[in-house]
Amino acid sequence: MAARKKKAKKLKFELTRSAAAGLGVILFCLFLWMFLLGVWAGQSLLLPSYGKKVAVVDKKASELSEPLVIHAEKKPVKKR
Repeated sequence: MAARKKKAKKLKFELTRSAAAGLGVILFCLFLWMFLLGVWAGQSLLLPSYGKKVAVVDKKASELSEPLVIHAEKKPVKKR
């Protein structure tokens, strides 16, 4: 006697056109949200904003009419 093989049950989804369109809209919004969240996280990692950076300038040095230049001089070598 031949043994009968059990047929595997197949999973089947049936959606109407409006249900498929609704699912598409939901997936589009989900992917858009993830994209925007990724862009926001990437910008905050690459360009951290800790406030404005203000350069500290010495007022006395800025009041000079000429730039401050320091010249190095050679010291005479002592012979023994």
